[in-house]
Amino acid sequence: MIEKFYHCPYCGERVSVLVDPSADAQELIEDCEVCCRPVSFSIQVTDEDEVEMQARREDD
Repeated sequence: MIEKFYHCPYCGERVSVLVDPSADAQELIEDCEVCCRPVSFSIQVTDEDEVEMQARREDD
């Protein structure tokens, strides 16, 4: 698992999420650790095991 940081689209706090690098493309929803609102993630893992992640409001 790889720890990635993002800014919550609701409260703006910097929060971390664990990403599984064995899957190339992932979509998941996790609650923000600070404000408990659902954050939707689009995750891509490149051939070099770099993780590209977008965090957005669940209703976007």
